Amino acid sequence: MTHTPTSLEQIFLDARTANGFTDKPVPLSLLQQVYALARMGPTSMNTQPTRYVFLTTPASRQRLRPALSEGNLDKTMSAPVTVIVATDTRFYEFMPEVWHREGAREMFAGNAALAQGTATRNGTLGGAYFMVAARALGLDCGPMSGFDIAKVNAEFFPDGRWQANFLISLGYGDASLLFARNARLSFEQACLVL
Repeated sequence: MTHTPTSLEQIFLDARTANGFTDKPVPLSLLQQVYALARMGPTSMNTQPTRYVFLTTPASRQRLRPALSEGNLDKTMSAPVTVIVATDTRFYEFMPEVWHREGAREMFAGNAALAQGTATRNGTLGGAYFMVAARALGLDCGPMSGFDIAKVNAEFFPDGRWQANFLISLGYGDASLLFARNARLSFEQACLVL
């Protein structure tokens, strides 16, 4: 397998889930670059339902505190940025801007199950693209689902249009706080070739 010497290592092989962060700040311009890359990842019919809320101050992260599980408190509070990866339940309102055929907005608006399924799958994809883009640009990520989604939604999205999916603590990881890498399933365990 050939690749740029550092690309796969930086994004996958050497990259680790950050469990704590240094106090090095993450500038807004870098968050904008990460988003500019992440938005290029493919989604069904170019729906782009993922939304990102950047908590960049201690005060904004404190709003998250009541929703966090105890194991995620320290890394979230120490991160320069915590991202609420959310899904826009009415993503289809943008379809005339992002899709090349007419009728897509009406198709999703008229079929709640299709809209919800599309938003969930593709919103999660958007969050994954965001983490890959962040790693490619030199940031470390601490994704987590250990939080009370209802509390996050009530605090940050009271109108209900956006819905929290998962969180990512983001910044420059403190290597001294890393856990040992856990095993990964083998090809034979995880794949079926037909």
